[in-house]
Amino acid sequence: VQLQASGGGLVQPGGSLRLSCAASGFALDYYAIGWFRQAPGKEREGVSCISSSDVSTYYADSVKGRFTISRDNAKNTVYLQMNSLKPEDTAVYYCATAFQGSRYCNGGADNYAMDYWGKGTQVTVSS
Repeated sequence: VQLQASGGGLVQPGGSLRLSCAASGFALDYYAIGWFRQAPGKEREGVSCISSSDVSTYYADSVKGRFTISRDNAKNTVYLQMNSLKPEDTAVYYCATAFQGSRYCNGGADNYAMDYWGKGTQVTVSS
């Protein structure tokens, strides 16, 4: 069982990136999948979450209108499209799921109550 985030890189302010979260060893569409980020010296922040069967999506206020989460079940992958990037979006981005918890992003509470984390990918927004 594994989650692997990819797609990070260096981008200028105002630019875009698409992150991918690929799952292996389990069917990703059954579970809620969340995206998180952690900048140096800061706590981990829940960025977005998509529930089982895509019933609901959640976004942090800081990314609403700029980021979009989506799922491709055929590829067993969840994406995070990030547009209008800002320097404050710089962080390591992780994806996670809740094998033991809510399939519906815990209603958006408690950082979606995830319990399994993949390795992250670095996103740097700088001119």
